[in-house]
Amino acid sequence: MDDIYLLMIIALAVLAIADLVVGVSNDAVNFLNSAIGSKAISFKTIMIVASVGVGIGAIFSSGMMEVARKGIFNPGAFYFDEIMIVFMAVMITDILLLDFFNTLGMPTSTTVSIVFELLGAAVAMAMVKIVANNGNVSELVNYINTDKATQIIFGILLSVVVAFAIGAFVQWISRLLLSYDFGTKPKWIGALFGGFALTAITYFIFMKGLKGTSYANQNFEILGGGTMKNFLETQVLQIVLVNAVFWSLLSYALIALVKTNIYKLIIIVGTFALALAFSGNDLVNFIGVPIAAFNSYEAFVSSGKLASEFSMEVLAKKVPTNNWLLFIAGMIMVITLWFSSKAKQVVKTSIDLSSQGETKERFQPNFLSRSFVRFAVATSELVSMLIPKTLQSKMDKQFQVPVISLSKEKVHELPAFDLVRAAVNLMVAAVLISVATSMKLPLSTTYVTFMVAMGTSLADRAWGAESAVYRVAGVLNVIGGWFFTAFIAFIASALVAYLLNLNLQLMFPLLLIIAFGLIARNYIVHNKKIKQEKAEDQLSQAESTSIQGVIEESAGNIASVIKRGNKIYSNSIKGLSKQDLSILKKCKKDTEKLSTEVDDLRDNIFYFIKNLDEMSVNASSFYINILGYLQDMTQSLEFVVKATNKHVNNNHKKLKNSQVKELKEVENALDEFFGKTKKAFDTLSFDQIAAILNDKELFVLLNEKIQAQVERTRTEESSPKNTTLYFGLLLETKDLLKATMSLIQEYFEANQSSLDAADN
Repeated sequence: MDDIYLLMIIALAVLAIADLVVGVSNDAVNFLNSAIGSKAISFKTIMIVASVGVGIGAIFSSGMMEVARKGIFNPGAFYFDEIMIVFMAVMITDILLLDFFNTLGMPTSTTVSIVFELLGAAVAMAMVKIVANNGNVSELVNYINTDKATQIIFGILLSVVVAFAIGAFVQWISRLLLSYDFGTKPKWIGALFGGFALTAITYFIFMKGLKGTSYANQNFEILGGGTMKNFLETQVLQIVLVNAVFWSLLSYALIALVKTNIYKLIIIVGTFALALAFSGNDLVNFIGVPIAAFNSYEAFVSSGKLASEFSMEVLAKKVPTNNWLLFIAGMIMVITLWFSSKAKQVVKTSIDLSSQGETKERFQPNFLSRSFVRFAVATSELVSMLIPKTLQSKMDKQFQVPVISLSKEKVHELPAFDLVRAAVNLMVAAVLISVATSMKLPLSTTYVTFMVAMGTSLADRAWGAESAVYRVAGVLNVIGGWFFTAFIAFIASALVAYLLNLNLQLMFPLLLIIAFGLIARNYIVHNKKIKQEKAEDQLSQAESTSIQGVIEESAGNIASVIKRGNKIYSNSIKGLSKQDLSILKKCKKDTEKLSTEVDDLRDNIFYFIKNLDEMSVNASSFYINILGYLQDMTQSLEFVVKATNKHVNNNHKKLKNSQVKELKEVENALDEFFGKTKKAFDTLSFDQIAAILNDKELFVLLNEKIQAQVERTRTEESSPKNTTLYFGLLLETKDLLKATMSLIQEYFEANQSSLDAADN
């Protein structure tokens, strides 16, 4: 039986590596979003700085998380066999939970997940022991460290509100003083801001990065024989004052003499600091439990006792971690940081929600987001009434975003927000985490960094009337996901612990296989999705400012819609004829995606018209008409897909062979028609386009099939549902064809007009 515990230790080591990968993918948002969003430095430089921070933080990490050993439960109340079940349940649950959030692209807290997993597994094992001993629930306090657990939970929840409020306040003050023209301000203003920000970040490195290391408790002659930890805790004011003077003077010298952009320096140092702290402290969220399990196993083996009789009081003592383990863990984190596509997806969610400009809104508004926005608007109007108009005008001027003229091909290169906001994000997050650390208050670095970024976005007026409901909905979704994390972590970990306790030798390998199977499945699905998105003919917004340019660009969108529409229509007929619901469900998803892309193009009409030059205003009419016809096409496809889905899903009577045969004829003819049309637009062959406009054979075929069904209904058809479906498909196909022909006609006439205008 003892061999199974050795296998569990090996499995925990493998799980620790996997947990490092999924954990870094999620927590990368903590230290990358400000630098990436502001585009202060190149992406490669950002990754190098973050990698150095992660590597150094891992090497100097204390390496043992107190909460993993005694923060949530009382180790002396459990035996070795029970504690191994707790640790195994925690790691299996953690890796699945974090991978799930990474796949969704949602940032969550590794601290919260590990805390509630430990709590859930410990409670489950405690209840098993209590029931076995005929005890009652009140005895649970003997097993669970309720005071510490409560403190951790409330500290984490409080950090969400505090981080958002302070982030908003500091950003509002900073923007009021610096405005968006911060580059033109006197040198001393930049120096003071740089001094304050770098002092906060440096102190953060001391408190969160160095204080928790194994070197912090060593005595140093330079500190009068005292420890670094004691010096940092007792000499706070002196450290802050000396740093403030030093960094302010250095900032002024760099600005005046070397012409350094101090805001970029703040972002570089801040990114390094948060990466250092993340690795040095959050590293234990991933390897703390496996290391605690390994230490428990070593003590168990040397004791010579039975697993069910060896008390785990040993976990109450502090145990140092092998530095080589920390180094290996750090390297795994650095490699993951560079190659994880899921990390980029999680970072993108945070940046999109805090973007100053227009971005594709990922979240849909809901009742709560609309209510919050209405309340905020009403409060803002009330405050505006109380502030004198002259003062209000001056304040509004400070928040006025400068208009940056860029060529259309470079618009996507604009940063999501400016250097001031990025610097404030890093500075405020550093201060809050430092203060909490010095006061021994637990918090989640993910929650703090994310909520600070959201608070600064609100204060910076990034959430305007056009985007507020979407952004607020996004924030509420993320916060809801955090509560979901806590709840699911507790329940899932408790369930896994219970199953392991039922039959360890059976459940241990079975649950491991399920866990790695689900991770492999998520990885395959995620990669497949990325490849599909790259391969798919995405619709692109018109970027030209001339009529001829818009005509040429629109050809690509038309060809894409025709290609994808043809595939959707063909698969719908195929799914209907085979009564295959899986094919029809795939068609539904493809149609929804195509429809959303067309809607996005229509939503961009305002910006398209704004960017047209005065000589090409007619291009707006052409572009609007083209989008209208594309929308008509997608609506026809939606009807076809919905009708076929409904018929098959409701298990209605199959179509007759003659009906299926006729639909196949229509589908083949439409396929040929769409193929010719796509080729004409791909090659911009207007001779082929003219020939297509003169081809009326498909209309004749559709009319024949409609008439044939009328005759069939009068003589032999007995199914009303089949008749309704068949007529609906033929009529909607006719509408699809009409919309396509109208689009081709519009395109052909616009091109002829453009050529005639050019000749004149």
